This record gives sequence, structure tokens and C-alpha cells, in this order.
Amino acid sequence: MQALVRAIGVLLMLTALAITLTYAPDRSVDSLVTLWAPPPSDFMYVKGQFVHFRDEGPKTDPTPLVLLHGTAASLHTWQGWVGALRGRKRVITFDLPGFGLTGPFTGEYARDDYRADNLVRFTLDFLDALHVQRFSIGGNSLGGEVAWRVAAAVPARVDRLILVDATGYAFLPERIPLGFQMARTPVFDRIDEYLTPKAVVESSVRDVYGDPSRVTGVLVDRYFEMLTREGNRHALNVRMQEIATDLAPERIRSLKLPTLILWGALDHLVPPVNAQHFQQDIAGSRLVVFPGLGHVPHEEDPQASVAPVRAFLGLDAPATSLAAAPAASEPDSRSAERTR
Repeated sequence: MQALVRAIGVLLMLTALAITLTYAPDRSVDSLVTLWAPPPSDFMYVKGQFVHFRDEGPKTDPTPLVLLHGTAASLHTWQGWVGALRGRKRVITFDLPGFGLTGPFTGEYARDDYRADNLVRFTLDFLDALHVQRFSIGGNSLGGEVAWRVAAAVPARVDRLILVDATGYAFLPERIPLGFQMARTPVFDRIDEYLTPKAVVESSVRDVYGDPSRVTGVLVDRYFEMLTREGNRHALNVRMQEIATDLAPERIRSLKLPTLILWGALDHLVPPVNAQHFQQDIAGSRLVVFPGLGHVPHEEDPQASVAPVRAFLGLDAPATSLAAAPAASEPDSRSAERTR
């Protein structure tokens, strides 16, 4: 009996230690702004919703490029692209509600509703607040789905579309990041709103990279701190529960605009076969696949992934020059393209 009591005591001590080491309370947005929102970051309210955004490049650009991040990410994911584009292109990035410094839905928006159409509504309200009427739009993962839904909802306002490992079809992941698995699992989804080991965040980020060695400590810190912004972990859990039923692939076939599809060949979350579905359903779309890159090619290798974007937007050589890109089967190629 004494041995059992001692064993229980040790177990309780270890449990207390684990809780102490992994307990991560919500952080206020004010505590994160200094490090993660230096200029050109800005803030505004849209129908009562607090928004963190950046508006860079020439304001005279008649069709600015709007870029939307994916689940659990933030506008920071586009830093590499923005640096390469803002010299000649106005680029607008912002944290979607439920993520980054923007935080969960408030104001006139329904609480705990992170379905893509609600994010579409918010995106259009945000652009209206900036007085942006016509624009090109692109996005990664969830952001890609919001982007094509925006294009389907207001086709007269959207000039061009860029999809980066976008969601939109039912798919079977080859591998799901640990953090997403926890958010989808009953009981664990409640626990992880308070106990969030940074190691879980690091594992999740490494899992969406084709080359995990590219993941730095600063990158992990950013994802971790954005996740612990007050309300974000709960929003992530809600979004994870909505994914399975938040589908509208029939709208994709209605898209009739110039579309560039970019995909990491080593995307284990949204497999590359989904890129082929987009190419088949969007007439005239162009597909570029990046060997060696994963689910976030724009973040993992901004230089390689932004090159076809610059051509697509007419910022470099004519877009037709992409036809000479090496085929995916060539071992030394950086990208492969197929034009439907």
C-alpha cells in the first residue's frame, strides 16, 4: 500500500510538472504587437472586428494583389513574396479572423463561425474599408479556398487568381500535423486551449515543410506566439471541426479568370492530386509544381515560388516564357508547369 501511495504521489508530481511546463495562457494582442507588428503593420476595425494588416507597394496600382494565409498561419507567411513584389505591385496582406493578431470573430460577425464563406464576407468587407474595388487575389491552403470563393462570389471585381496548395475538394491527407490532430480530437481539443507544448507547434510546422531543416527557431516562435494570442486556439479547434462539411467544389467550375496554381510536390497535407483537380475545373489555368517543397512553398522557398507569380502578373518577362520551364521529371528542375 505504501508503494502504491508513493507511486501515485510520483505520478501526481510528474503530472504537475508537465502542466507547469506546457501551460501556455492566452496572450493579449498588446503583448505581441511590439515584436510581431512593426511597421508597415497597421490596425483597423471593420464592422467591429479588429484587424492586423499590411498595405505595401505603389498605392496607384489599379489592381492590388491580396494574399490570404492558411490555417494557424498569419500575414507573416507572405513576407518573402511581398519583398519581391512590392517594388512594382501593391500587395495587401492581413490576418484572417481567428488567426494571427486579428484574433477571433467579434463585432457584427457570428462568433465561432470560421467557415470559408464567413471569411469571404469578412475579406470583402475589409477590402471595401480600404476602398479597393478591383484586385487580384491569392491564398495558401484555407486562404486559397477563401480566395477562389471570393473570385466566384464577385467575379467582376477579381482580375487574377493565385492558388497555393489550396483546399476546395474533399481530400485524404497522407499525414496530418500533430497540432491539427489534437485540435480535431474530442477532449484534447479542450486541453490544448491551455496546454500547448512548443514542441507540438514545431512538429506541426516541420510537417508542412518539404525540407524540415528550413524551419528555424524564430519561425517556430512566431507560430507559437500567434497561436497563443487570446482566442486563437479556440478558433482553431472550431475551424478543425468545420472542415469536413465546409465544401463547395461545384463553384470552382464557375471560375472564368486567369488562374495560376502553385503546389509543393511534397505536400503531405493536401496532396498534389488536388492541384490537378483545380487545373481540370478552371479552364485555361496554369499549374506549376515545385519539387522538394511542401504545403507552404511560398514560405519555405519564397524566391523559387514567387518567380512564376511575377511572370503571371506581368512584372518580369511575359508569362509565355514560363512555357520553357523544365519538366517535373527532370531531377535538377526547380519547378514544372502544365498549361491546360
